[in-house]
This record gives sequence, C-alpha cells and structure tokens, in this order.
Amino acid sequence: MMSNSFVTMPAGEEAKRFFVLGDRIERQVRIRGTWLNIFDVTVPSGSRTPKHAHASPEVFRILKGRLTIWRLTDNGPEEIEAGAGDIVTIPPFMVHGYSNRGMAPAVFSAIVDRDMAEFIEAEGTTEPLKAPSPETIARMTAAANAYGITILAA
Repeated sequence: MMSNSFVTMPAGEEAKRFFVLGDRIERQVRIRGTWLNIFDVTVPSGSRTPKHAHASPEVFRILKGRLTIWRLTDNGPEEIEAGAGDIVTIPPFMVHGYSNRGMAPAVFSAIVDRDMAEFIEAEGTTEPLKAPSPETIARMTAAANAYGITILAA
C-alpha cells in the first residue's frame, strides 16, 4: 500500500509553467495553505535574480548545471558555487540572490512557502520575457512587496 503522503502529478497533466523575469518556473507540488511547495527553476545562461529577502526559509537542490548563490551572512557576504546534487539553504530574512554564470542553463528545485508560491503564480507570465524592462522590474518589485518579499537591488 502506498503512503497517502506520496504526491504525484495526475496522469496526463503537465507541471504548470510560469516565467519570472528571466527564469522558467514549473510547479511540481503546490499544497495550498502549507509551507511545502516545490518548483523547478530553469535559469538561462547569464540570468540572475535580484538580491532580496523574505520571512520564509528556502531550500535549493541543484539538479543540472551550476548556480552561483550569494548570501549575506552574519559574517558578511558569502558566494557559493553550487552544482548538481548540492543543497543550499536560505534562512529567514537572509538577503540572497543567484546567478548562472555558465554557458548552459542551470536547473534547481526550490522548496518555498505559501507567500512565495502565491507570488510566482500571481505575478509570473505565461511567456518568457526577452529582456525585462525597467517598468517590468518596477512592477515586479511592487508586487513582491505585497507578498512580503523585499527586493534590494534589481
């Protein structure tokens, strides 16, 4: 007998896809009203997320490629080069961001809370952006604030 805690995507259903700035984000598990939400994030070569902070922790598990993760710790700035199989945790309220300095896309699973999942699903677009305009970045920054996410540098 299979445990009732085992979650699979219903047969024939694809992961729901969103684009936030340059990243493609695919919902793998979205359990409404809970902390556990898993999204697979594809970061194109040269793409990055702005430095930001939020009340919830995050866990990243790198699936493919390499990702440079920047965190502001109690001991000062820290840069981590993470590759496939590495797991990086981001504590609550820690300023952080990531970038893909490699030539190939990087893919990671992100375990996030309800607010982050709702932000991704409400503000993500259905089509990728060629290059985010200053207006798009301003709109995303304002929207992030409504979900408890503070963008510090775009």
